Amino acid sequence: MALAARGRLCGAGMLCAQTLLLRSRQRLLRRSPARALGAAAAASSMAPSVQFSPAQRSLFDEPLAIVVQGLCPQQAVTLRLSLQDEAGELFQSCARYQAESSGKLDLTSSPALPGGSFAGLEPMGLLWSLQPQKPFRRLVKRDVQSPFCLELEVFEGHGPLPSRLLARSAHERGFLRDGVRRIPVREGRIRATLFLPPGDGPFPGIIDIYGTGGGLPEYRASLLANHGFATLALAYYSYEDLPKDMKEFHLEYFEEAVNYMLQHSQVKGPGIGLLGISKGGDLCISMASFLKGITATVTINGSVANVAAVLRYKDITIPPLGINLKRIKIDKSGIADIVDVLNNPLEGPDHQSFIPLEKAEGHFLFIVGKDDHNWKSEFFATEASNRLQAHGKEKPEIVCYPGAGHYIEPPFSPMCSASMHLLVGSPVIWGGEPKAHSVAQVDAWQKIQAFFHKHLSGKQCVRGNL
Repeated sequence: MALAARGRLCGAGMLCAQTLLLRSRQRLLRRSPARALGAAAAASSMAPSVQFSPAQRSLFDEPLAIVVQGLCPQQAVTLRLSLQDEAGELFQSCARYQAESSGKLDLTSSPALPGGSFAGLEPMGLLWSLQPQKPFRRLVKRDVQSPFCLELEVFEGHGPLPSRLLARSAHERGFLRDGVRRIPVREGRIRATLFLPPGDGPFPGIIDIYGTGGGLPEYRASLLANHGFATLALAYYSYEDLPKDMKEFHLEYFEEAVNYMLQHSQVKGPGIGLLGISKGGDLCISMASFLKGITATVTINGSVANVAAVLRYKDITIPPLGINLKRIKIDKSGIADIVDVLNNPLEGPDHQSFIPLEKAEGHFLFIVGKDDHNWKSEFFATEASNRLQAHGKEKPEIVCYPGAGHYIEPPFSPMCSASMHLLVGSPVIWGGEPKAHSVAQVDAWQKIQAFFHKHLSGKQCVRGNL
């Protein structure tokens, strides 16, 4: 992997080695001159090293313990984590630390000092604070069959990098647990990938749908399969022979996917779950409102109104919610804030875009980032709840996260504060504060799994392996 500051493992600086050797000699000479020689030799051969737990490979949504051994007591060091995605984009983070009196640095017990990508006791901070070295890039895993490779470097001191390199180590963050089956699906019009957990089924089934980026993102579906769900990552445009742009969608296509899952021998019935983020959220609400066999629906910063494209189902047409581009705000760096662009679906003709979710028979969970700058997700979730209750339906679960932005992803994903928006044609701000956003991602991941297990498996409380 072509990362910056490439090189071989280096030992401690001369000053550190001499200090350790001198202290060893002074202690042991008082006891036994013979033993002193052997101990001094051992001390002079010590070099800092990085230890990961799990050792060489972990799953992307699992905690990763990081320890640096062999440092001088209270030695000041800077850790830098690097990751290169499949498009060649480099993401990095760094943090300043001080070793313990034993010369050990354990990120689960040692707080990061001010001056780096984060500060405080943050064992996973190096991962969730990763930032692109080029602006407006978002970390996305394109091929879940290969892992991300992390490179951790330990530098001497707290000055500007690079300084003296003390140690380097690599670690893989994978997306597929051993035994998970990845099955491309090309049946009828369906363009998707099915992930089946290890072992004998049937398993609770979920259809996973992403937003306006198009294509076929598989990373969230693969991680859910690791936790016991038969998950279908479903493409719906800008992929193979599907529509190239977002002009018009037909719910019959999504109905084919629902029927595929309901009829699959490895999917536990009688119903399935839906999980959608952003535009995928309102598509999931539409599916739950019009299609049979939907037991549980989760939206992550979704809309309760149809957005961006006409939606058709049989003789029903739902127009997209109106927009006003004059409400776009541009900051000094040229980044657009589009949070106020959409019209209010409760007013005037725009009420025709409101999805009739009161027709749905299943359960709803709305995950909301209160600092979402893509659109007003909390308002949409509240209005969805009002509509359901006004029609005598069950009150949905709404979980709001202060400080969380639009892209609430699986745990330890770095927050994307701004990137290109396909429909806007320029960089937009997504919102969020990195630390709060990271906390939200861990908690939301657990709540999503618990919700699906409860309503698809009958299990009341299931925690993720986090």
